[in-house]
Amino acid sequence: MGAYRGGMTERLEIEPSDELIADVFARGCDSRNALEDIAGKWGILALVALDEGAYRFNALRRRVDGVSEKMLAQTLQTLERDGMVSRDVQATIPPRVEYSLTPLGKQVADRLRGLIDLLEGHLPTVLAAQAAYDAKKQG
Repeated sequence: MGAYRGGMTERLEIEPSDELIADVFARGCDSRNALEDIAGKWGILALVALDEGAYRFNALRRRVDGVSEKMLAQTLQTLERDGMVSRDVQATIPPRVEYSLTPLGKQVADRLRGLIDLLEGHLPTVLAAQAAYDAKKQG
């Protein structure tokens, strides 16, 4: 992408200072939007479930217990738009649609799996902290 001067005939070179620098802490940065898409409850669960392999919609909905059909559809569309999920429509009757991870989606899901494993491994600590906090607040 470059700047144009004098109509569409002369393309200016992009200066290094003009390059996009991603900063998730900057309000207008697109990386923040992508992070929000991934980091929502359903985004995380859908990505990690798809890390297990390709799923048809209803099978994925069963795997991600508690997600509504509408929310899963919106989540998958958003993740597909962000380049994390691939939607494969197979020409059968009725049409068969499978969802899977893109290479980028796989990398993100792997990192999310690490976070989930860490949290699940320390769940007793989390539950104890919650109980102590709640006891302080009540007494």
